[in-house]
Amino acid sequence: MEKTEWYLEYEIQYNRPGLLGDISSLLGMLSINIISINGVENSRRGMLLLSEKDEQINRLKSILETTDTIKITKLRKPKLRDKLAVRHGRYIQSDVDDKKTFRFVRDELGILVDFMAELYKKEGHKLIGIRGMPRVGKTESIVAASVCANKRWLFMSSTLLKQTIRSQLIKDEYNSDNIYIIDGIVSTRRANEKHWQLIREIMALPSIKVVEHPDKFVESTEYELEDFDYIIELRSSEDEEITYESIEKDNTVNESGFSMFDF
Repeated sequence: MEKTEWYLEYEIQYNRPGLLGDISSLLGMLSINIISINGVENSRRGMLLLSEKDEQINRLKSILETTDTIKITKLRKPKLRDKLAVRHGRYIQSDVDDKKTFRFVRDELGILVDFMAELYKKEGHKLIGIRGMPRVGKTESIVAASVCANKRWLFMSSTLLKQTIRSQLIKDEYNSDNIYIIDGIVSTRRANEKHWQLIREIMALPSIKVVEHPDKFVESTEYELEDFDYIIELRSSEDEEITYESIEKDNTVNESGFSMFDF
């Protein structure tokens, strides 16, 4: 019989010696396997479990609810955030009002790369936007996540080395397994019909598209923020404000063409 993954999170009410051992023994008696375990927040512990029958999980829940030493906070099929919480020991912050927006600071680049890599591994179309000030690590994180997910990445527009904008792809570059990276400011400032025709072709592919500065991207296109499946915000510190004045200044086009690659 195929086994099912579950996520158990509990808050420790009374931290006595041997508590974890008792819970592990209980799981063993119920024939539930522990995949991984970690502290996820203050006085909280998360576990990824594997069971053959839902009845085993129901029994576990009923037993744990009778104890005073712990309080169950989550018992469900694991979400991506649950798996990353166990892996990294903390939860990814999400916007209270917009559940598809996730916030990171520069010190959490490792978690961000892991999060994006897991998104990349999912098949099919996904549109991901990433906000952040210059030199905070947006493009580097996108590329690093592509490497972790064993995916090929392609810049449709970018400022990583020089300002780059593409108006065509070769045949082998049309692949639903690729990661297509678009800089919203570069594309909108240098918009031409050939480039936007290529962007529309890419957007129609069942693949991952990552747009830096999604707010600027939607201002000059037919796309809307509602079209994005995930919005990621990356800051140098938690209180940093993301504004576009300095970002647009950094992306100022040199009209001589020597700072630009067009192909």
